[in-house]
Amino acid sequence: MLVAVYAIFALAATSRAGVQIGTKFHEAPLAYTLSAFAALVYVLATIALARGGLRWWRVALVSCSVELLGVLTIGTLSVIDSSAFPHATVWSVYGEGYLFIPLVLPLVGLYWLRRTSPATPPHPDAPTTPSDCP
Repeated sequence: MLVAVYAIFALAATSRAGVQIGTKFHEAPLAYTLSAFAALVYVLATIALARGGLRWWRVALVSCSVELLGVLTIGTLSVIDSSAFPHATVWSVYGEGYLFIPLVLPLVGLYWLRRTSPATPPHPDAPTTPSDCP
């Protein structure tokens, strides 16, 4: 379910950024570039959450963390100085245009990653059986 929601947001953010950049980039280049960045983060998070293994788990962790940092930063800046964001981004006002799902989604993603953390592989020099212990 989490991967499906991320996939929907990846598609929505990519479509939105593509239309904004393709039709009116000159009106708000910062906002539209941030929308494209958000789309990239959603795409990467979707792929990483769908894949298995420690490496993809780490990519998902970084993606969800960057997403949370982005939505908190852009959300706060867009509330404090709305003139800096004359056109909305995916993360403006904490994702208000998307029912605040961009604010909640990385929290759910990080919670899921915490619950599904892969076991850290043992150190190569660590004993593997009780008989190997000194």
